[in-house]
Amino acid sequence: MLHIPSVLPADKVHALRQHLLAANWQDGRATAGHMSAAVKKNRQLAEDDPAGLDAAAEILAALSRSPAFASAALAARISPPLFNRYETGEGYGDHIDGALRPHGNGMLRTDLAATLFLSAPEEYEGGELVVRGLEGEHAVKLPAGDLFLYPSSSIHHVAPIRSGQRLASFFWIESLVRRHEDRSLLCELDQSIHALKEYDRDDVRLALTGIYHNLLRRWARD
Repeated sequence: MLHIPSVLPADKVHALRQHLLAANWQDGRATAGHMSAAVKKNRQLAEDDPAGLDAAAEILAALSRSPAFASAALAARISPPLFNRYETGEGYGDHIDGALRPHGNGMLRTDLAATLFLSAPEEYEGGELVVRGLEGEHAVKLPAGDLFLYPSSSIHHVAPIRSGQRLASFFWIESLVRRHEDRSLLCELDQSIHALKEYDRDDVRLALTGIYHNLLRRWARD
């Protein structure tokens, strides 16, 4: 699980919000499976909504400029970002994401899920993204423009909104490295290599970079 700050700057968040809030929002249960629909109460934009498509393009461009996202996700493919909206009394109970999603002419394996927060925490009460992990539940409520990345295999929910409005984008990633444990080790190693930049030890950085890429060769999918 990883918090990536400032994927979108404040001016981009503001412009996207204005564009999205004027769009045609629909009952979110229309895109849920049978079990999820029973616990889902929110609104979403249709996958072909013009406002959503424009905003999705902005988000994908921002992700391509984020070294932290690249290091953590090692993305092979990213599903088109979608958008949801929660208001007072709305929420999404415990559920788990499907393992596969339609993508182009085939299917995308959902290794990772991502939520990009588009509302500031002070704009709403409740609405935390709560992800169940090995060490218990993690309640996440991030600044607008920040992203939270977590395994799609995790049971999670969005706590009911007590007041205000929560706007967010969500999407899934198929990673080049399938196992979460391997991907986490690579991310930690990559961060350590970058941390060595302040020291005059290019020989150590080169050796560790070689280890990183040899592990990536071993673990990356065909």
